[in-house]
Amino acid sequence: MRAVTLRHPGGPEVLRPGEVPRPTPCEGWTLVRVVAFGLNRSELFTRRGLSPSVTLPRVPGIECVGLVEESDDPALPPGTAVAAAMGGMGRRYDGSYAEYALLPTAQLMRLRSTLPWTVLAALPESWLTAHGSLEALRLRPGDRLLIRAATSSVGMAALSLAAALGVETAATTRDPAKTDALRAQGADHVVLDRGEGLRDAVREVWADGADRVLDLVGGTAVLDSLAVLAPGGGVCNSGILSDTWTIPDFEPLEDIPSGATLTTFSSSEINRGDWAQAALDAVVRKVEAGACRVVIDRVFTLDELADAHRHMEENRAIGKVVALVHRT
Repeated sequence: MRAVTLRHPGGPEVLRPGEVPRPTPCEGWTLVRVVAFGLNRSELFTRRGLSPSVTLPRVPGIECVGLVEESDDPALPPGTAVAAAMGGMGRRYDGSYAEYALLPTAQLMRLRSTLPWTVLAALPESWLTAHGSLEALRLRPGDRLLIRAATSSVGMAALSLAAALGVETAATTRDPAKTDALRAQGADHVVLDRGEGLRDAVREVWADGADRVLDLVGGTAVLDSLAVLAPGGGVCNSGILSDTWTIPDFEPLEDIPSGATLTTFSSSEINRGDWAQAALDAVVRKVEAGACRVVIDRVFTLDELADAHRHMEENRAIGKVVALVHRT
């Protein structure tokens, strides 16, 4: 089968497709014919050698949608449509940058939809992360939600989900040219994030601040998110688009406003059994009904993954970057 095997860290040029043996199914694992998959920034980290737990060589790719090719689970006959994400995929074991992927049966989610495969490929990691993040924030209709790095795939998903909930949203971007795309996705307000002065910019929208903030930037940006909260508000940090994993000299008693909350949602939670299947079903139904809109930035092929990584690294994407492997 054709696959992209990462043999050593480097730039996008190290992502070279080639022929490798097709995985052999074994007990508790299902062979999936990969139809399409979404690309994620964590895969950029892995390619650069910044994921210390990943040993090489490795086929990257932390999510996919496809069809069961072979499984020892009678509930998953050949041809069953499934989705998978995280759980060590593309990190502890080979992932989705391939025509076939051998995946733990327990982490597969059934897909019951006639949506296009490219749309389905955009859902597992980004939309379930957005769904879980909004749950963690305990959003209610009428809340005022600020989404930071809103043109990211998770940000665009969160915008659509929040709009469907009846939440008033403000979206941040560093690029004024992306304003129209954010409004089309449901943003009531757009805030230009210039790296400083965020508190004042948000106060121009809501005089006493945001009730909730979904922070996809991470690192020290979380401190700015806490500073824009209205009394009793909350921040959920669900991303590290800043490429920074920690907050130096973080002082909770000083940096978290009194009465405010700071929580997280990790995409590793996507594999929480029944939650994952129920969340995916809920998202699919909303997209099918037209209540939520999936934004696909570009669709690449398996042979074009180096170009896809360059596209993401240059921050040109608005929404989800997808790869189509098999046409059905």
